[in-house]
Amino acid sequence: MARRKSKAKQQEEFIKGVVGLSFVGPGLLVLNMTQSIELGAVAAFIGLIIAAVIMILVNNAKAEKLKKSGIADIDKMDGFQFEKYLGYLFQAKGYKTQVTKAAGDYGADLVLQKDGKKIVVQAKRYSKNVGIKAVQEAQASIAHYGAAEAWVVSNSDYTSAAYELAKSNKVKLINRDGLIEMILAMNPGTAPTPKAVIAATPVKMLICPRCGNKLVLRNGAKGQFHGCSSFPECRYMKQNEVG
Repeated sequence: MARRKSKAKQQEEFIKGVVGLSFVGPGLLVLNMTQSIELGAVAAFIGLIIAAVIMILVNNAKAEKLKKSGIADIDKMDGFQFEKYLGYLFQAKGYKTQVTKAAGDYGADLVLQKDGKKIVVQAKRYSKNVGIKAVQEAQASIAHYGAAEAWVVSNSDYTSAAYELAKSNKVKLINRDGLIEMILAMNPGTAPTPKAVIAATPVKMLICPRCGNKLVLRNGAKGQFHGCSSFPECRYMKQNEVG
């Protein structure tokens, strides 16, 4: 099932089309008007320069936009820090926000209230695409909290199956592009920056359920995971699906 392209993706494809037209268009136009291959080549070269300048300006604007959003700092957060940051973000947008307890949250990391409407939110600070489990947990938490709807917010994207399940269960998915747009639309100074939240919120220590030692972040063939610090005595590992 095809899913609707994000606003950022639509803008990116539009810009690519404009750049392509500025490169090819002048050459074809001059060639058609003059029937001169030489003049057509000169016009195409000028079009190439224009296209290059446009791409440089677009890439610079994109880099500045990402820097302003603080998404690179969000990528460094652990799950608890991400939940805290989203709490501040939604507060800045006029929601009364409650961050649920870490254990026994019944599928919701945050509970939002505004204009008499309650919304449950799953926060997923992932290094890979979020799957259907997050959608299932978010949808299931609606009844427990007496909410009107459920959202999943991630700094990453979602699998095709997650998008399909969310659509059929009316769960709103906010991906990386959507999160960036939400941050940039916020009035400056109404919420702490991601960097400030990291500094103010200690990383929640993960404990090995087998031996009680600290879990540490490691890199493996299938991506990042948390492994026991007492390895090789204890070989417990947990895939890095924080949030």
